[in-house]
Amino acid sequence: MSENKFVKGIICGAVVGGALTMLDRKTRDSVMNKSRYIRNEIQYYSKNREELKTNIEHQITKWKSVYDQFSSDAMYLTEKVNEAKEITPQVKTLLTDTKDAFSQSKEEYKSIVVPEKEEKSIFEPKK
Repeated sequence: MSENKFVKGIICGAVVGGALTMLDRKTRDSVMNKSRYIRNEIQYYSKNREELKTNIEHQITKWKSVYDQFSSDAMYLTEKVNEAKEITPQVKTLLTDTKDAFSQSKEEYKSIVVPEKEEKSIFEPKK
């Protein structure tokens, strides 16, 4: 029973709201113009059913092509994501190997760049 009241309340609210918006002159004119346009379209297409059929088929064809394009793009993106998933472990391995190689050769680089204690620095004063 309360569900019935709820639905009735929504419908009454919509009717009252619609009626209140009709108090505005611009809204009334807009509604009247749109109603006339729709009435004229209905009258025209009721007399020219073949044109209506052609227009509907054209719209269906257009939306099918949009769907096909979207489908194709989605498949392409899915393939690229899968490729990225396959490449990611390889890149991770490559980065890890590179890091390890630099870490291992770190001491070698230090011995080249930093002189050992026995060697004299060119910046030390001569005795």
